Amino acid sequence: QVQLVESGGGLVQPGGSLRLSCGFSGEDLNDYAIGWFRQAPGKEREAVSCIGSRASSTYYANSVKGRFTISRDNAKNLVYLQMNSLKPEDTAVYYCAADPHPVCGLVQSHEYDYWGQGTQVTVSS
Repeated sequence: QVQLVESGGGLVQPGGSLRLSCGFSGEDLNDYAIGWFRQAPGKEREAVSCIGSRASSTYYANSVKGRFTISRDNAKNLVYLQMNSLKPEDTAVYYCAADPHPVCGLVQSHEYDYWGQGTQVTVSS
């Protein structure tokens, strides 16, 4: 059974940086595309970023392009989301999720079979 565990969230000032990590276990990470999603209070969950199994494909939401970078280390079973120039509107619970296909598809929730429990990111002065 695949398990995903996020870490690295916290409180940061506007303009600051955080790096989220997603630990993967249970199967071969090489077989999965990994996505990052977020959900702010009172809002629907939205896709943030995705990386294909060999890092051959990536996706970024327009709202984070140029500020966030997704990467993966399959040998360590880890996927990262480096978040720079954070804004208050980035405040949300961030989730990583696993899609059993090698490339990022439409990056919609229904494509992802496994989800982590989430990590809170709060951007505030």
